[in-house]
Amino acid sequence: MEQLLLLENPKVALVFEGYPDLIRPKMRALRNLILEAANELDDVQELEETLKWGEPSYIAKKGSTIRIDWKKKTPEHYAIYFKCTSLLVTTFKEVFPDQFTYEGNRALVFKVEEEIPVKELISCIKAALQYHTIKHVPSLGM
Repeated sequence: MEQLLLLENPKVALVFEGYPDLIRPKMRALRNLILEAANELDDVQELEETLKWGEPSYIAKKGSTIRIDWKKKTPEHYAIYFKCTSLLVTTFKEVFPDQFTYEGNRALVFKVEEEIPVKELISCIKAALQYHTIKHVPSLGM
């Protein structure tokens, strides 16, 4: 298996540095799960790390954009966002009805003190990273 090429953006590192001390490790953990998931996919050789709406964002060539962020107005939560017009979050709700807190059809929201269901989240991230090749597969192949 080839090593994933991560196209990093120095502006993303600045956003991470701007997170409060309590939140920064949580956001880095989400980033690491995205990288881990991408590394496990043979058809994802390159992952672009960029900013969209000022939020750290990750996109693979045949994938759907994944964004992560924490907001001052909801300091006890942070989230991973998916394109709301995709089938991603709708499918996650069907496959993992009780494992996540959902925000509409666009996000999985985590409380700062809660433990993330890592295995299930990696499945969701993998679906997003290869979305355009699996969007016709029932339950996105999950």
